[in-house]
Amino acid sequence: MSIFNRPHYTSDATQFIDALKAKKPSLEAEQRAGRALLWDKQVDRSLLDEYGQAKVAQQPYVYQTQVK
Repeated sequence: MSIFNRPHYTSDATQFIDALKAKKPSLEAEQRAGRALLWDKQVDRSLLDEYGQAKVAQQPYVYQTQVK
């Protein structure tokens, strides 16, 4: 027997997630669909460059009003 051998331990969070996945097997597929809806998008690099060039520089002190 190894001195490093410990009994199998799973945290409460892991047990909760495993139980949730057992109750609802389609959960991971729904999560992937939601991620694809919001995050997995093709980025148009030329438009991104144009947005960066059109950006207006922020004032050093944001709350200062312009005195004219």
